[in-house]
Amino acid sequence: MVLAIGFALALIAGCGEKDAPSVKQSRVIAAENMELQKELDRSRARFDNMKEQCDKELEKQRDLIERYKKERDEWKAKSQRNVRDQAMSVVDPLMEEITRLREENRKLTAQLEEPKE
Repeated sequence: MVLAIGFALALIAGCGEKDAPSVKQSRVIAAENMELQKELDRSRARFDNMKEQCDKELEKQRDLIERYKKERDEWKAKSQRNVRDQAMSVVDPLMEEITRLREENRKLTAQLEEPKE
């Protein structure tokens, strides 16, 4: 039991604060911190540069999308006009033919209804 208490006291005494770092160690740590700060600054600058490039590229892509959407809409409108024009080029002559045939039909019906002599 005494041994266990003594061992516990020794552990507690060993866990105390360590001595302050020496001046040499402080300089090494300060130099290392400065180098790490420089590296961090360079990394941030690279990140900002890459972000700027990505933003520019993204804007280019958005512009392309808008341009292609406009082109698509123009082609769609042209296509619809072409279909309508082609349909009308078929329908117009048919309507004229139907009108002509109706008129001919009326004339023939009128001839049939005339009294036969």
